[in-house]
Amino acid sequence: MLKIIKRGHRKSPKPEPTDLEFEPESQPITLSLSMEPLPLLRDVAVLDRPALFLKKLQLCSFYCDFSNSLKWVLEKELKRQTLMELVDFIDSSSCKLTGPMQEELIRMVSLNIFRCLPPASDLLEPDEDEPYQEPSWPHLQIVYELLLRYIASPETDAKVAKRYIDHIFVLRLMELFDSEDPREREYLKTLLHRIYGKFMVHRPFIRKAMNNVFYRFIFETQRHCGIGELLEILGSIINGFALPMKEEHKLFLVRALIPLHKPKCISAYHHQLAYCIIQFVDKDYKLAELVVKGLLKYWPVTNCQKEVLFLAELEEVLEATQAAEFHRCMLPLFRQIGRCLNSPHFQVAERALYLWNSEHIVSLIAQNRNVILPLIFEALEKNTQGHWNQAIHGLTANVRRMFQEMDPELFEECQEQYLEKETRAREMEEQRELTWKRIEAVAATAGGEDMVLVS
Repeated sequence: MLKIIKRGHRKSPKPEPTDLEFEPESQPITLSLSMEPLPLLRDVAVLDRPALFLKKLQLCSFYCDFSNSLKWVLEKELKRQTLMELVDFIDSSSCKLTGPMQEELIRMVSLNIFRCLPPASDLLEPDEDEPYQEPSWPHLQIVYELLLRYIASPETDAKVAKRYIDHIFVLRLMELFDSEDPREREYLKTLLHRIYGKFMVHRPFIRKAMNNVFYRFIFETQRHCGIGELLEILGSIINGFALPMKEEHKLFLVRALIPLHKPKCISAYHHQLAYCIIQFVDKDYKLAELVVKGLLKYWPVTNCQKEVLFLAELEEVLEATQAAEFHRCMLPLFRQIGRCLNSPHFQVAERALYLWNSEHIVSLIAQNRNVILPLIFEALEKNTQGHWNQAIHGLTANVRRMFQEMDPELFEECQEQYLEKETRAREMEEQRELTWKRIEAVAATAGGEDMVLVS
């Protein structure tokens, strides 16, 4: 029997005799085995700091192998201390960074953070809650912090920095969002948000790159660790959209955000996705109809937990929906809500009944009660008569009472129609049983005689 070793696919290959691995881009940088610490930047003259700064960047321009924690301990510590000093230097703004200094800084950052991510952990044990932790995080965290301080610094001129933080850099940064280490994704989220805010020239490119990540996730892989973080960034981006909203942004809603309801793993990012959807509807209430119909298109059939998420999101959307948009989508909407009311999964039925706790939604329903009550009356009656959960009985009774007080005549008319329908159904059932009894009687009287079927 094959035995799957936990995290076996994450084991790093055996280290080479040098005990230090270099990325292909870092091959021009060689590391002397006799690394000597450089003087501190604050201890040298101001004129000598740029040259020393470049030397320290070169000292950090290699990627350490953390597969063996007992080897090259002094070198790793020297790099860590040097990175910490560079962070303090950038933060203090004691020396304005020239073009070559910024170029070398971004080069050093690239050599450290851009790497092949380990294979996806598809074979993890179901009860394993501990997230994966990047072995090189002691260095990686400081490099991310250094990049963040550089971007956030008021001394950093976007017109100059955009030469080094270009489209290729941004694209490779976004590829790292698939890292399984949540600490790294948190840094990446902050960095990309700061880049979007500071480099206006990159904004269309970043939105397009996000589009591509979502498309690949929805229609190809359905696996990506950073969808939640990207949606979190997107939420603040949508919040800044100017009105009237551009057609490009509406297409993004239709082609990327609404289809994100399709993957099975939606629970991992649904909170952020729902926030983005609500931001669109709050910005332009006319999009509510589009969103509701999109939710109905991707409504789950057999996944009850996903259905509960959809109902919660639907409630938030309806809270921001105006009467005209509600009127155009209420027929398919309440057909689906009627099915949810009769769900054997009590959480689905309960979440559907909670829609009547919202005053705004109740007012929309009241304005269209002549259409809505006939659609869901049968579902309410079936719940009252036979749902297994007592809490559902109580909530259903409250909704029935609400409709009865809202329009007694309409309620009585629906009740009569329901009783007539039930009577017809019972008569048809009795007729069906009678027909079968006659067939059985004919078969019995035939006795042992052969029965010939004439077509």
